[in-house]
Amino acid sequence: MPRGTLEVVLVSAKGLDDNDFLSSIDPYVILTFRAQEHKSTVKEGGGSNPQWNEIFLFTVSDSASELTLKIMEKDNFNQDDFLGEAIIPIDAVVAEGSIPETAYNVVKNEEYCGEIKLALTFNPEPERYDDQGYNAEESYGGWTESNRDI
Repeated sequence: MPRGTLEVVLVSAKGLDDNDFLSSIDPYVILTFRAQEHKSTVKEGGGSNPQWNEIFLFTVSDSASELTLKIMEKDNFNQDDFLGEAIIPIDAVVAEGSIPETAYNVVKNEEYCGEIKLALTFNPEPERYDDQGYNAEESYGGWTESNRDI
């Protein structure tokens, strides 16, 4: 997989489970790509159809192939509640360069519980070349390294 930057535009969600009895839910999203993690702002009173329009950047440097979005509900008195998650394969965006706003299913316990909308863009890192014009990533040796003192 090429190296580069994955840009995620978190647009909105709809149909989230509004399980807060006294008021509207306050949702936020935890975005994870390998060991990198970002958290959206909490949409106070966002309810089951919050709007974020936030941008997050992830470094792509190996064969990781999924972006995970965990939708959470901020709870002031107890532990935050898990509302569901969406797992987005990134192979298509790496191949195409970008994917326009698309709705992905949010799932909890293998059941549909809403959708989350985002746009994805992959910006590849330019290839690096050494002084002789060889791709630095692909040169694994040569005569000088194979010719040991005999």
